[in-house]
Amino acid sequence: MTTSPATDSADSSGSNDTGDTLVLAFVSTPVEADLVREWLERYREAQPDARTELLRIDPERPPSVMARLVGQLERDEQRSILPVRVFWMPRAEASALSRVIALLPGRNPYRPNERQQRRIVRTESSLARVVAGEPATVAELRQQWSQNTVGENPRDFAHFVTRRAVLALERAEYRILGPQYKSPRLVKPEILASTRFREGLENIPGATVDEAGKMLDELSTGWSRVSVDLVGVLTRLLSRGFDPEIDYDEYQVAALRTALENHPAVLLFSHRSYIDGAVMPVAMQENRLPPVHVFAGINLSFGLMGPLLRRSGVIFIRRSIGDNPLYKYVLKEYVGYVMEKRFNLSWSIEGTRSRTGKMLPPKLGLMTYVADAYLDDRTDDVLLQGVSISFDQLHETAEYAAYARGGEKTPEGFGWLYRFIKAQGERNYGKIYVRFPEAVSMRQYLGPRDGADAIDPDAKRLAMQKMAIEVAWRIQRVTPISATGLVSALLLTTHGLALTLEQIHHSLQEGLDYLERKQTPISTSALRLRSRDGVRAAVDALSNGHPVTRVDGGREAVWRIAPEDEHAASFYRNSVIHAFLETSIVELALAHAGRGEGDRLEAFWNQAMRLRDLLKFDFYFADSATFRDNIAEEMSWFTDWEARVAAGGAEIDGILSEKKPVMSDVMLRVFFEAYEIVADVLCDAPADIGEKELTQLALGVGRQYVAQGRVRSSESVSTLLFATARQVVADQQLLQDAPDLAERRRAFRGELRRILKDSDHIAGIARREFFARDAEARRLRRARGER
Repeated sequence: MTTSPATDSADSSGSNDTGDTLVLAFVSTPVEADLVREWLERYREAQPDARTELLRIDPERPPSVMARLVGQLERDEQRSILPVRVFWMPRAEASALSRVIALLPGRNPYRPNERQQRRIVRTESSLARVVAGEPATVAELRQQWSQNTVGENPRDFAHFVTRRAVLALERAEYRILGPQYKSPRLVKPEILASTRFREGLENIPGATVDEAGKMLDELSTGWSRVSVDLVGVLTRLLSRGFDPEIDYDEYQVAALRTALENHPAVLLFSHRSYIDGAVMPVAMQENRLPPVHVFAGINLSFGLMGPLLRRSGVIFIRRSIGDNPLYKYVLKEYVGYVMEKRFNLSWSIEGTRSRTGKMLPPKLGLMTYVADAYLDDRTDDVLLQGVSISFDQLHETAEYAAYARGGEKTPEGFGWLYRFIKAQGERNYGKIYVRFPEAVSMRQYLGPRDGADAIDPDAKRLAMQKMAIEVAWRIQRVTPISATGLVSALLLTTHGLALTLEQIHHSLQEGLDYLERKQTPISTSALRLRSRDGVRAAVDALSNGHPVTRVDGGREAVWRIAPEDEHAASFYRNSVIHAFLETSIVELALAHAGRGEGDRLEAFWNQAMRLRDLLKFDFYFADSATFRDNIAEEMSWFTDWEARVAAGGAEIDGILSEKKPVMSDVMLRVFFEAYEIVADVLCDAPADIGEKELTQLALGVGRQYVAQGRVRSSESVSTLLFATARQVVADQQLLQDAPDLAERRRAFRGELRRILKDSDHIAGIARREFFARDAEARRLRRARGER
């Protein structure tokens, strides 16, 4: 009962020298008993010199059976234990309806009732196969038992042997079915019986085995084979409205398949929608990869959803566990056990859905337990595998826009689920994209495994932060840029004014040229923006307030984003900012240097680094040295750029006029406006102002400024952006009482206003270039006789 491959019928290769073998037959019906006896006859004929004895193990394992097993195990330490049972194969071509019916009692194709078994043996005998797990001697099993469990008597050893036998049979069966059916079994009894778990439990005051067992029941999950077959059907229900074919990178899938053969992995996915948790298992199943066990908040365990999701690989965890040492310990041991057995876990690296469209800072909570499993030598490495999940469109953007305006989250329940599924079917949302960047090795960051307590806690946390940021960075780098994001970004620059199809097409080309030059991944829909038909398809898909409005009735159709749709559009725009982040910073640093005195080249570099620091809570950046290299590469596209920057004035404006595309105003302005609103509120607020009060005041001031035209659009007036803005002012030490606090708050507001003036200057140059190009395009069309 090792991890060696098993075949349909065991042979003598796993037997001991004496040839004495005890066959443990796990059977539940007379049909299965007959099939095992027939198999045993063939087994004995193939090994006529072997001494083979059969012991039937009923599923309930009554005391009488366990007593006989105890006696058998005491006969000979070198005796081989060979587990067998009947494996009922499902039909290969199962319909979606039959997969749903398989959920009903008595309809599970992997566990047919006795009447069904007789029919299968009579008409489709190839679907009934006796499988044998890899054998092990009594001595080998006893050594494992004494090393890993707290058992003290022969009956405990017998239960240990049956658990090992079941696990060996599970391994044999999933090798027949494929890796996508691999799932942990007998987690609770295995953990509760382990020596390490009991020893740790003794260090928790008042902790009991029964209480720990209840917590394991709450955590334990697994993929039932019916759930694996059904996952595609259920996910298609949740994701209806999307193209049924998920978009993958086949080279990335092949690399992931190879990596998962050698190490357990934690698949950390980007999180934009509730659909993400359903996409993950489908992505693994469709590519014949081992299933993942996804952590989710226990708030999603309502009604029948709880039991169904538990059988579909979902691990429900409590929202708040800080004051419960036993729960934290049980969760840690559960994660350690799963890693030790080389199963794969998954959760959102951001911890929650991003309601802004860009990636949030990574959360380290669960990763701490994975790191402990590695440092405790329960696995020789763990792969942190990033997963990018992105969409052409989401219906949830309306919900996110409501949050941004100060709305409350709707609690989950059946009513919520019904509305969610209904909304999914109301329109076409385009494609789902899944990408797998290169995995991050935990061993590379945490070093040798000397025990979780051996590494300095601060060093451990720093290493984990670096790991998590690297994973998030890699996710961001492989996320394909969508047509939705590019079109939304363009139309947001006009602040409600409409553009023609020709204007949209022409304006998008510079951005596409830049992405191509930077070798940025681009979705198929974005590649189609090279043609007018592709642009037409993109704006039509976004029309009718999703979030683009099409205006007809004139000489030609035009498209715009109305003020009330700006928050929804910003979600899509934010999803592509990372591709234009550094080039946007270049523009703002150039404008800053252009209005400065003294060494303008130094001013350019200082401002670029300052902007990076201010934006670090909203975006991921390369390390400082790489960031400078990237900025220098951008500037190298302009001849004699250093001399031109040093000259200042018209020379810098000349660079900005030549630069294509000019993106900073559309990509970054709203963030600096949100920061400035919060900084403005702080200028007449008490030093100890609370987070909620600061947000409410900022919402009020922001709405006033929008009405007065002091803020360009309502997009900047967002509770989501204000949350990050509060982090920025806290990082500037503007929330700590000090004698010069008022002065420093005013100085910071002044700095932000100067950045916004630089953004105005850049926007003016961009508008002039746009109108010049548009006028030239019109002239050429007139010359060709077009309207």
